[in-house]
Amino acid sequence: MTADDSFGRLDDDDYPAYTMGRAADMLGTTQGFLRAIGEARLITPLRSAGGHRRYSRYQLRIAARARELVDGGTPIEAACRIVILEDQLEEAQRINAEYRRTAESAKPATAAEDG
Repeated sequence: MTADDSFGRLDDDDYPAYTMGRAADMLGTTQGFLRAIGEARLITPLRSAGGHRRYSRYQLRIAARARELVDGGTPIEAACRIVILEDQLEEAQRINAEYRRTAESAKPATAAEDG
């Protein structure tokens, strides 16, 4: 990978740019927390060639939401499930809005508009 390739990925939310230590520092949590949410299958970090976990910005946002819930007293397993359901709901709402836009653009003109 060249330097130009690396710079092109700076804006990529899915690029696994952060080591476990750096991710934990950024989130203000422990590496054990990151391992726990990985075991709960909330996020699956990619692995470097040496086998080290690497996290993307998108994964860090998900981990941060789980941490908010855990800090508020929610058990980690429940927090992970809540975050998964929130993510599924957001995706369903996005798809719904897309279907509505498509349906609206496909509607024929009414008689009053034909005037």
